[in-house]
Amino acid sequence: MKKFAGGIFTMGNKKSMVWFAPFTPGVSKVDVLKKAVEAVEFKRTVAKDALTAVKLHFGEKGNDTYLRPIFIRAVVDEIKKCGGKPFLVDSNTLYVGSRKNSVDHLITAIENGFGYEVTGAPLIIADGLKSNDFREVEIDGQYFKKVEISSAVAEADALVVVSHFKGHVAAGYGGTIKNLAMGCVPARGKKAQHAVHLEVDEEKCIGCGRCFRNCPGHAITMEKDAAGKTTSHIHAEPCLGCCECMTVCPTRAVGMIWTADEDKSSFNCRMAEYAWGAIKDKVRPLFINVMMDITPLCDCCGWSDTPIVPNIGIAASTDPVALDKACYDMVVAASGSAVEEHYFHAGDDKFQLLHPAAAPHAQFEHGAKIGMGSLDYELRTIHIEEGEGE
Repeated sequence: MKKFAGGIFTMGNKKSMVWFAPFTPGVSKVDVLKKAVEAVEFKRTVAKDALTAVKLHFGEKGNDTYLRPIFIRAVVDEIKKCGGKPFLVDSNTLYVGSRKNSVDHLITAIENGFGYEVTGAPLIIADGLKSNDFREVEIDGQYFKKVEISSAVAEADALVVVSHFKGHVAAGYGGTIKNLAMGCVPARGKKAQHAVHLEVDEEKCIGCGRCFRNCPGHAITMEKDAAGKTTSHIHAEPCLGCCECMTVCPTRAVGMIWTADEDKSSFNCRMAEYAWGAIKDKVRPLFINVMMDITPLCDCCGWSDTPIVPNIGIAASTDPVALDKACYDMVVAASGSAVEEHYFHAGDDKFQLLHPAAAPHAQFEHGAKIGMGSLDYELRTIHIEEGEGE
C-alpha cells in the first residue's frame, strides 16, 4: 500500500474521489467551477498565510482557448477565503514563442488578461528570468532518480493546479499531469522529458520552412535534392526533441521515431515522473481540470482549432492520476463534430485517433505505477440547477 504525501488517498481497494460539475444550460461556467472548488475543500489544503501557487497556463500569444482569467479569479478568491496568499505561476517554454523568458512571458500573461486587476493575484514566473532557477527533488523513478522543479513551485507552501483539458501532438492529451510535468520545471527539465527523435517524411514535406523558423535548437536545415525539391532535414545532435516542428508542420511531415531502448510511451512516462516530483513533497495539493474548448492541440500553439467534442464540465480531485483518467474517459464517452478527417462518436478514443504516434494512456498508467495516484476512481457528480449560482 502506498500513501500520498499528506495522507490524501491510499493505493489499494479504495477508490479516489473525483468531483464532477457538468456545464448546465442557464448556469454560468464560473459558477460551475465554484461548485467543483467547494467540493474539494480548499481549507484542508490552504492554511492561513500559506504562500499558495496557482499553477496555470497563461496561453501563447494568438491562442484564444486558454482558460479565461475569470475562472482563475474564482480559484484565487477561494484561496483568500482560507487566509492563503495566492500567486499565479507558470514556467518558461523550451520552444521559440512569446513565453521563452520571463519578460516576454509576463507581457503575454498580462496581454491575455491575467493582470492583478482581473485575477486578484500577482504573477510569478517560476523558473526565473532565463529558466535557471530550480530545486532538485529526489523521486527514485524508473527514468529519473531526481528531477528539477521550478523554484517558485518547489518553495510554495501550497499548490493548486488548474488545467485546460485538451489534446497534444506528442503526449496525446494534456491535463493535470502534463501541466505539472512541463509547467512546473525549467528548460533543462523539459529537455529531459522530451526523449524523442524526429524525422521528416520527404514525400510529405512541402519545403515551407515553418519547422526551420520555429526550431529552438537550430537543428533543422532546408536542403535541395537533385531534382531541385527543397525539404527539411532534422539533425539529431542539436535536436531538443521539443516537437515544435510537429506542431507547426502543415502537412504532418514530421514524425517521431524510437530507439531500441525507448518506445512511444516513454515521453509520457517521463512526464509522469516529473509531475510526481512537482507534488511529492506537498501536503494535499488540489487539481482542477476544465473540459471546455477541448482542442486537438495545446495552448502553446499560437492559434486555436475547432474543439473535438462539445464542452463537458469541470472536475476536481486530490488525485492527479484519477482526475486525468476520469476526464479522459468522459471525452471518450462524448460524441463530437468533424475535425480534419475524423468524425468522433461516443466510445471513440479521440486523442489516440488524432495523435496515433502518441501513447496518451501512459501518462496516468505510469503515474499509478510510481504511486502518484490511482486508476480507480469514484465520479461524484454535482448537480446544479438553473439560477442556483445567481
